Amino acid sequence: MPWLNRYKVLIADGALVLIALFWGVGFVAMKDALVSFSPFWLLALRFTASFILMAIIFKKRLRKLTAANLKAGLLIGVFLFLGFATQTIGLTFTSPGKQAFITATYVVIVPFLSWGLKKIFPGYLSFVASLICLAGMALLTLQGNGDTLSTFNKGDLLTFACAIFFACHILAIEMFASKMDPLVLATLQIGTTALLSFACALLFEEWPGSIASSAWWSIAFTVLFCTVFALSIQNAAQKFTPSTHAAILLSLESVFGALSSVLLLGEIFTIPMVLGCLLILIAVLLTEIGPTLLGKLQIIKTIFYL
Repeated sequence: MPWLNRYKVLIADGALVLIALFWGVGFVAMKDALVSFSPFWLLALRFTASFILMAIIFKKRLRKLTAANLKAGLLIGVFLFLGFATQTIGLTFTSPGKQAFITATYVVIVPFLSWGLKKIFPGYLSFVASLICLAGMALLTLQGNGDTLSTFNKGDLLTFACAIFFACHILAIEMFASKMDPLVLATLQIGTTALLSFACALLFEEWPGSIASSAWWSIAFTVLFCTVFALSIQNAAQKFTPSTHAAILLSLESVFGALSSVLLLGEIFTIPMVLGCLLILIAVLLTEIGPTLLGKLQIIKTIFYL
């Protein structure tokens, strides 16, 4: 039934927006935790705790684990880890504003990768919405203090690699979630990321000498809401919505992140940031109601010619 499928898509889209909200607030939590923990140790703790929780919650599902599940979960997990790793290392060589913008280019990368892999043109509307979203991200994140793209350093290159890995992560979820148990896939990718993060933490970083109590609360938030809940729901939701659509909805993370910084950290919300948020919202609306409007225009055009 078409109405039932549309209902499932709307539920999936709403879930992706909720994920973007948690990830946006998660920026504040991560910033607090990074005062006490180095990046790889923070990732190791976050994803290990998440994996243990999910392994307990979904133990019955994991008993039905197949070789195909394992391969898919490992592949998605590698993309997720590489995205976080290149982003973390890249941040040491570039500014947060430039990194936020360059990371957001995954919104444009996803339609092209999807087109190349599936040989199906995602539609002009997807590309237009992606470009509008990217323009919004530029206004939202490039706020001076050297945050321009006139110079492109190795940190920016690593961050661009991060955007490609996150785009691959979204596409890989779309590819496998429709064929396999999405919660098993989510558990496996989190476990893979935990293992690789721990390896990098042991090799390249030292355990912190002192840890603030607030850091543990921040990690708890990222574990429960930004990882266990978010990645489980993302894997399930992408069974019902295209990757190009999902990428734009998840880009709302930047809007929620900016709002959280203003409300919780007292940062200033400038006019360009407001305009950037509006452009991102326009891009989201285009993906949500654009196809319906185009369909109605086509009907009107047909009637006119008749």
